[in-house]
This record gives sequence, C-alpha cells and structure tokens, in this order.
Amino acid sequence: MVRDDYEVVIGLEVHCELSTKTKIFCSCSTEFGGEPNTHCCPVCMAMPGTLPVLNEKVVEYAVKAGLATNCSIEKNSKNDRKNYFYPDSPKAYQISQFDKPLCYDGHVTIETENGEKEIRIERIHIEEDAGKLNHDEYGRGSFVDLNRAGVPLIEVVSKPDMRSSAEVEAYMRKLKSIFEYIEISDCKMEQGSLRADVNVSVRKKGAKEFGTRTEMKNMNSFRSIVRAIDYEAERQIEEIENGNEIMQETLRWDDISGRTFSMRDKEDAQDYRYFPEPDLVAIKLSDEYIENIRKSLPELPESRKKRYIENYGLTEKAANFAVSSKYYSNLFEEATKICNNPKTVGNMIMSDIARILNEREEEPDSLKFTGKELGELVSLIDKGIISSAIAKKVLEELFNEVKMPSKIIEEKGWVQISDEGAIKEVVMKILENNAQSVADYKAGKDKALGFLVGQAMKETKGKANPQLLNKLFLEELKK
Repeated sequence: MVRDDYEVVIGLEVHCELSTKTKIFCSCSTEFGGEPNTHCCPVCMAMPGTLPVLNEKVVEYAVKAGLATNCSIEKNSKNDRKNYFYPDSPKAYQISQFDKPLCYDGHVTIETENGEKEIRIERIHIEEDAGKLNHDEYGRGSFVDLNRAGVPLIEVVSKPDMRSSAEVEAYMRKLKSIFEYIEISDCKMEQGSLRADVNVSVRKKGAKEFGTRTEMKNMNSFRSIVRAIDYEAERQIEEIENGNEIMQETLRWDDISGRTFSMRDKEDAQDYRYFPEPDLVAIKLSDEYIENIRKSLPELPESRKKRYIENYGLTEKAANFAVSSKYYSNLFEEATKICNNPKTVGNMIMSDIARILNEREEEPDSLKFTGKELGELVSLIDKGIISSAIAKKVLEELFNEVKMPSKIIEEKGWVQISDEGAIKEVVMKILENNAQSVADYKAGKDKALGFLVGQAMKETKGKANPQLLNKLFLEELKK
C-alpha cells in the first residue's frame, strides 16, 4: 500500500506474441517448444545476404488489435531498425517501428474500486521477437536458442495513466481478454506469449511533474507484476525520503526474494539509433482493407457485457466476470442455451469455477469441460435431481475428468433424496439429538434453523433436498 502523501505512476509496454503459423519475416514455424535451433533459417539467424519478407497476416492481426482497442490506424506505415547489442539478437538490431506505428491514440476501459477508468494507449506497433539465452547450470556459459527469433509481436504502449498495481492488473487482464476474443494470440503468459515491461515512478501527491521511472522487463504473470509494482513503489519512496536520487534504470524482479535488482541503465529512444529499414517496403493500407478487418471483428467484451445485463438479467459484477475471458464467456453462452438459467450459470462461473481455477493456479483457457457439461449440471439442480452442494462436488470431478454430470452422479450415487418420508426420518432424528438448538429456535434465534439443516445435510452426505428439509423442519418446529 503506497503512502497517502505519495502517488505511484505506472505505464506499460505489453508484448503480445501473434498466433501466425510462420514468423514475421520468414517461413519458419512459430510453434512453441521444439529442440533448440530447429525452428530457424538463414533469415531469422541473420546470415549475410538474406532478406526479410513481411508476413501479411502480422499486419492484419495488428490492425485487428488496434481497432479492438479504439485506435486510429496509420495508412502509411513503415518498419525501422532498432539497434542494440544483446547475445540473443543475431542481427544486433531489431526490426520494429518507430515514428509511424500501425495503430495510435487508442484506449480501453477498466473496472476499478472507484468505477470505470479509461487507460489511454499511445501506440501499437509490430516487431520481431529476440532469441533466448539458456544458461548452463554448471556456470560454463550460456547457449543461444533462436527458435523464438523472428516470432511476430505487437507492442502495446500505454500512457502513464495507471495509479496502482490493481489498475495495472485490470488493464492487463482487459488486453488479454480482447486479444483472446479477436483470436490474434493464445495469450499464454507461462509461455511468454503475453508479457509486460512495467515502468514505475512516484511523486508527491499534487505534484505536476513525473518522477524518475524505472523499468522492470519481461514480466509474465499477474501475481509477479502486482508484487513487483508494490515493492518498487515503496523502494522509491524510501529512497526519496532518505534524500537519495532515483536512477533511471532497468530492473530485474526476483519472485523468490520479492525484490528488484539493477540490470543496466535504462535506454532512451536516441540510444537505439532508429532508422528506416532499407530491406522492406512501406506498409500502405487502403480504407477498404481497414474496413473489411473492422467488419470481421467478433462481438467484444463491452458489447457482450451490455447484452448479458439486458437480455439475461445478470448483475454488473457477474456480467463483468463472465466477459473477463473469452473462455468464460463462451462457457456461459453454451451452458445457458442448454439449461436456460443464465443467473445460475453466471454465478457458478464467478464463484465455484473461478475458485477451483484459483486454487489450482490455472487460467480459464485450461478448462477441459465445456458448456455442454455445465449446462447439464445446472439442469440437474433445477430439476431437483441434485443439490447445490452436490453440484460443487460434481464440478470438482469435471476438473479431473470430463464426463457428463448425469454419469458422474450415477457412478457416485449422488442423486438427491427427495422422498418426503425418508427426509422426515432424518429431520426427526436431528431434532431429537439437538434439543438445545430446538429450544434456541423457539426462543427466537433463527440461526438455529440453519444449524439443524446443516446437521441434516451432513447426515445425508449433502444428498437431501434442501427446500424439502427446510419445509419439514419448520413444520415440526412450529408444532
């Protein structure tokens, strides 16, 4: 938590790996994994005399991203060389974009504790990824793997509009959701498909000038980003309070120690010595080309959210959650078509499914079951065949093995007890064994009824019909 007399200022450079089949300037595969240096050729290895050829799909996907984030599209764009000397960059420069990015002046809207907030996007440009260094565990050196070199990226550069780690997480999740919906990337953070360079500075509340910023590179988990921002903001405040100057530098976040460490001085644009890429022609886009891409965009989260509230009666919270991921949204829509109970489906996604994913430290894209299974599960509750308590157990089973819920409850013997005579026997037994709770209820303590129902559910291993239980308990207690 940042001190009340300081304000943290955060801007992000989000790198998103595009899901094209081939690299940005050659025909090598972009498939993740593979033995080192098996997805490369003379072009992406930067052999002398080779020439790049721009992958048209990369331009299409970048324009899609721009339109989906309310950007203007540059009809006369170009590629540039960004010069820097790293071992994993075989050309000693990166083909990127400098003064004429494909997309500019956009924004996305995020939900904060104070309501909606617009985060401005300065630009979205295309560029190639670098290779990867594999460090020898025995300290004998590092090995370069160029499988990733030349994989196409878009870089989404925000304005410094975020003021907390919570806003940054909301912004990152919103971008991830949009890119999943428009199907330009798998956004698998654990594979580096979505990662961020995080720029952090602090200033006194009310100050107009920004403080000196530091940059934390290549962060690829929401948890790490949040922790790193909170730590770095506190570190900078402490330095300032002790009379020290903040250095503009690039930092490395160590997730184990929970600290940042200096890597090198932070470069400015002039350090990269940009100049137009001489081996590639300019990118010229027609109005018709841009309009055709606009028409191909699927329904985006904001539109779906509005429809879920108006057509399905979801609360704003449930609708926000349902559209927060394409995988949640598709699950919701498919299940609702089957069971015609959108509120229960929405609540189940927001509470039970999200809880299990969180416990397993997994993202929605890891869900193996579909709306078909979820829809049947909700139908079984509505028909009184299983209770909500049993439904939670069925969900746990679905995470382990995908089967139709009706099959699971048959195998496990979890069909709900709705026989009034059988439940009456349980009710009488619980009343007999809990005389004090009966006395408490009759003395006006309504919570005692909940305790008695809970004991009956425990006795029946969650299989008793809860509505029938309540009815029979009340009948007996009022005698």
